[in-house]
Amino acid sequence: MGVKIREGYIPFEGYKTYYRIAGECDQGRLPLLALHGGPGTTHWYLRSLDGIAERYGRAVIYYDQIGCGYSRTPSMPDFWCEELFERELVEVRRALGLDHVHILGQSWGGMLLMRYATHRPAGVASMVVASSPASADVWVKEAQRLRSYLPDDMAAALIQADEDGDYDRPEVKAATAEYYLRHVSRIPESERKGTLAFPEDDPVGTEVYNVMQGKSEFVITGKMRDFDVTADLPHICIPALVTSGEADECTPYIAKQVADGIPGAEWHLFGEGATHCVHLEIPDEYNAVVEEFLERHE
Repeated sequence: MGVKIREGYIPFEGYKTYYRIAGECDQGRLPLLALHGGPGTTHWYLRSLDGIAERYGRAVIYYDQIGCGYSRTPSMPDFWCEELFERELVEVRRALGLDHVHILGQSWGGMLLMRYATHRPAGVASMVVASSPASADVWVKEAQRLRSYLPDDMAAALIQADEDGDYDRPEVKAATAEYYLRHVSRIPESERKGTLAFPEDDPVGTEVYNVMQGKSEFVITGKMRDFDVTADLPHICIPALVTSGEADECTPYIAKQVADGIPGAEWHLFGEGATHCVHLEIPDEYNAVVEEFLERHE
């Protein structure tokens, strides 16, 4: 089963932001705007949310954040910052006429969404924070804890890489792959269906990640190292759903901090070894949980 797809570009700060709209809204339903992770990834891995458009008659809107995927720019390391991506979110809503909308943010996308929500934007009917931390410091501490459960030689290789900056050694790549399989995605990107994996190299997107995060899951050396909206969560007045997986690198400790911080927030913890990309691993179940929440907050 397929849905109508519309694509285009939005002018943004001298460049262009790519967007993709899957499906259309049945009467009474509001569109869902999806914010991808990274920073520096693309919207492709979130396309499993197309199932919401197909099954429930709700338009799902994606965009590649500036510098990522189809929103191409030159290398501009001084350009990337949290404020830039929030301004882009505001412009996407304005340009696409999303005056009344639901928003889902996955990983970094959820961090961006929480930051945006603390500024009390108008017209957001509900928000879904998918596997996202409120604090970069807590995220790193939990990642280091999960790393400690790897075989000793793998944990040691990852620690050594963070110390000397050499992430290209075979043993580091093997350890990283094992950590990702356990906690990031049970479906490696190389095994994802064509519609869920970005079809080309994305060097500027990689630069965005390195500038904002760094080269490691276990220490943040980039501009996001001081990210912390924990104290601001009680100011969010948008109905919120927090989602995460039991084996997620967004551990239950991290997800609970978000759910406890946002007034009235709900939290759905997916079981059966679900990881950071639970939306890819059990898409029908994930989409049903999200849709049920959205329907209660139209």
